[in-house]
Amino acid sequence: MTPAARLSAAIDILAAIGDLRVPVGEALKDWGRKNRYAGSKDRTAIASLIYDALRTRASSAWLMGEETPRATLLGALKVSRGMDVEAIARLCSGEKYAPSALTDEERTRLESATLDGAPEHVQGDYPEWLGVHFARAFGGDAIAEGRALASRASVDLRVNLLKTTREKALEELSHLDPVPTPFSPSGLRISVSGDGRGPALSAEPAYVKGLVEVQDEASQLAALLATPQAGEQVLDLCAGGGGKTLALASLMGNSGQIYATDSDGRRLMPIYERLERSGARNVQVRAPKGQADILKDLEGRCDLVLVDAPCTGVGTWRRNPDAKWRIRPGALEQRTKDQEAVLERAANYVKPGGRLVYVTCSLLAEENGDRIAAFTGAHPDFAAADMGEVARSAGLDALAGVADLGGLGMTLRPSKIGADGFFVCVMKRA
Repeated sequence: MTPAARLSAAIDILAAIGDLRVPVGEALKDWGRKNRYAGSKDRTAIASLIYDALRTRASSAWLMGEETPRATLLGALKVSRGMDVEAIARLCSGEKYAPSALTDEERTRLESATLDGAPEHVQGDYPEWLGVHFARAFGGDAIAEGRALASRASVDLRVNLLKTTREKALEELSHLDPVPTPFSPSGLRISVSGDGRGPALSAEPAYVKGLVEVQDEASQLAALLATPQAGEQVLDLCAGGGGKTLALASLMGNSGQIYATDSDGRRLMPIYERLERSGARNVQVRAPKGQADILKDLEGRCDLVLVDAPCTGVGTWRRNPDAKWRIRPGALEQRTKDQEAVLERAANYVKPGGRLVYVTCSLLAEENGDRIAAFTGAHPDFAAADMGEVARSAGLDALAGVADLGGLGMTLRPSKIGADGFFVCVMKRA
């Protein structure tokens, strides 16, 4: 497919998914099945165009003066990719499979329209209803944080210390030009190409052999801040696909015991293959079994309970830009209820002197500090630790200097660390 044909396809797909109630990933798979002529590079390029458009959906539509799929895509070519009007006009020639030629209005807007006078949520590319929540979380930095969340994410890898070192992994993947992550001592970062494509890791021996795992640096930092110790009994209560479970196993050097579980057994399915690839031998997966209490024997026994709580996922918008437009106001209220419930459950497994580590990939105070305040208020035997001290004890002195440490917990903001947005709070039981 030509670049112009790819742009046409992206416009059609964006039109087909309409209000985005269907995840973009599913829409792209459906389009690929119906259009077998499109090769893998074509599908990747089309997906990149759509994701770029969704990252800057509000500002792109504002520049173009309308919210149609075509306007959003054309605006994104300028906003996200920095293309000038002539380059965009060459794609919109109207020939064969190319989009129709630019109108005079479109050309004028691409040449001279700006975001001057646009509302904050447009300048920051986030849903208008979240404005009050962004103002609370970021104050005068709401626009800057929104823009950081609208940027492309790099490909971050975690080096599996059970099998290799970061130095050896850098050498093994040198053809991909990786660089060490700035904060995580076991992280690698690979830049995406100009069209948003990352490396095909499934074809890399280092990945297939389990030397590295895909994991955003902020997620790596959450595992490091949990400070798992060799020989400890650890429960990963919301393990999902196992990313943090694997990170904990690597940090513990295969000693002690990690119990990985999730309320939804389907989310656990990827963990089995990943564990085999990683060489982790101290992980016991406990999948849900109907009404059976699969964790009864762990009550009051765990040194560390990690809660990667269900949340709105605001911090992952760089990787899931469609999610920010699909989220609805009611979702925040529901998530806070879910978070309260999982914290109540987690407390049962923490032994005296143990640690409860609460993690979200959200940046909203309602899901983070508010939940810690409510939980510790109801459970006076738990106290939030000084996260600056936790970071320094974990060897993350540089992180302590850039993370938000006001109030309860630590917030990792994309604008400050260049990774996903995360919140981490370590609570100690008396």
